[in-house]
Amino acid sequence: MPLTLHWFLPTSGDGREVVGGPLGTPGPRRGPGGQRPPRLGYLAQVARAAEQMGFVGALTPTGLHCEDAWLVTAALSRETERLKFLVAFRPGFVAPTLAAHQAATYQRLTGGRLLLNIVTGGDPMEQRRFGDWLDHDARYERTDEFLTILRAAWTGQPFDFKGKYYHVQGATVGDPPVPVPRLYFGGASPAAERVAARHVDVYLLWGEPPTMVAERLQRMRELAADAGRRLRFGIRLHVITRDTEEEAWSAAQRLLDRMSPETVAEAQARFAASDSVGQRRMTSLHA
Repeated sequence: MPLTLHWFLPTSGDGREVVGGPLGTPGPRRGPGGQRPPRLGYLAQVARAAEQMGFVGALTPTGLHCEDAWLVTAALSRETERLKFLVAFRPGFVAPTLAAHQAATYQRLTGGRLLLNIVTGGDPMEQRRFGDWLDHDARYERTDEFLTILRAAWTGQPFDFKGKYYHVQGATVGDPPVPVPRLYFGGASPAAERVAARHVDVYLLWGEPPTMVAERLQRMRELAADAGRRLRFGIRLHVITRDTEEEAWSAAQRLLDRMSPETVAEAQARFAASDSVGQRRMTSLHA
């Protein structure tokens, strides 16, 4: 299977430090030490560079710590020609029929350059800012219903559905999107894995040791097969590149040297408070 490479759009600001501000914390899109704000001109420069270097698409984050992914990438579609945009969004915050309509419009306006990253949510405080008080497993139940309606609406045939969280009658879009946006999804809990196996095209992981990754891939292949489906897989990695291995490790050490123990402790405490199973797996690798 061919390898597909995507880049990342720094819609919360950019800089040369690892820690620019608390993830998920609303506030100015600028970190300490003169971090570059995510102005459209700079994001367009990043997007054009990624396209020129041959990257297929670019991922955007979601949350109040960054600019809105739908609006930013729609603007950047005018600054690029081929680059696809992997738009991260939270399914519980908009109606599934509206999301289907937005995605279909996006595909027509950009020539089919939309990819969707479904982010069910992991920070309870961030969820409550948007009025979402569901617990972890309930959020994934809602996502399951959301994706059922979303995919059905894209067929162009009216779809009726009555579930625990959504009740729609005749859900559809005026013109089905071409192509149908590929769905990306990450989540390490059993509830998340069940949703992924049933609905998504690409199951995403964070950087973990190979043995941990292999175990998850095997389990997801089996779950998808039980649902009569096959998944592709993706992994998000932060890369430090230099001409030699020694130079790369030196650059990594400089990043660590500029982080105080207090900053590291604060970040780890924040990650530990998340109810994201994937985040807890990452936190377990610390030190």
